[in-house]
Amino acid sequence: MDALLDWYPSAGSSFRLTGGVFYNDTHFDAVAAPDQLGTFRLNGRPYNAADVGLLVGKVDFRKAAPYIGIGWGNALSSERGWSFGGDLGAFYQSKARVSLRSVNCTVQSALCDRLAADVAVEEARLADEASDYKVYPVLRANLSYRF
Repeated sequence: MDALLDWYPSAGSSFRLTGGVFYNDTHFDAVAAPDQLGTFRLNGRPYNAADVGLLVGKVDFRKAAPYIGIGWGNALSSERGWSFGGDLGAFYQSKARVSLRSVNCTVQSALCDRLAADVAVEEARLADEASDYKVYPVLRANLSYRF
């Protein structure tokens, strides 16, 4: 879903500049799987999968993302028949919000505390990597028929 405004630099032209806001529902939910030896490696330390419990993560972005693009075509044209249009642009989804946590740590609290600290380091690393994707490209085409 989006709310866009088209501006045509010259009257009668099909070329347009477009700006507005996209609804951005980009998100990822994950459950980590241990390696073949049944261990997780967090912040360089090995942990037995049975001790870690469940390792879950989530990455999402803000919901309202500003959009800018260029395009061709005019959906409000009074001409009858088929018409084609397209847009090339990008929306800015900002920095990723990342959550990574261990659920049901089964060992003594000192080890669970160290595990939590190592998970926090991995969460920060994942947030840094995911934040490389602040700008999302958009390529759209449309085909319409006016009676």
